[in-house]
Amino acid sequence: MIRIHNLTAALAQEDFLKKVTKTVLKREKKKKTELSIILVGPGKIKELNKKYRRKNRATDVLSFFYDSSGEIVICPREVKKNAKIFKSTYKKELARVLVHGILHLLGYDHEKNESGAKEMHKKEENYLEKIFK
Repeated sequence: MIRIHNLTAALAQEDFLKKVTKTVLKREKKKKTELSIILVGPGKIKELNKKYRRKNRATDVLSFFYDSSGEIVICPREVKKNAKIFKSTYKKELARVLVHGILHLLGYDHEKNESGAKEMHKKEENYLEKIFK
């Protein structure tokens, strides 16, 4: 089950978020995954980033895994900033951070070593290609 909680004034785009999530979970063969997607403002994501990653700044996405469920926290304002930086659209950047967060929940890690980073990046690109074809 996929739940979306929008704690911001930004448009949630629930159908799109669910489509992206289902695409990744289906291809990763994860059918019965409990997942919450929470949209928060920069203050809240900065607070979470500081508490759990010891980084005192806002970020675009954080992932939290619990026994059999996961939570992805996204900051739409940071996503919008990144879309401008990367010369992309908001929708593509939103999909990118969501895919990134889901892959983290599934055990992929780009921070441990170069091969893990390459594998994760390749998967992200493949999923984005499928979502936007």
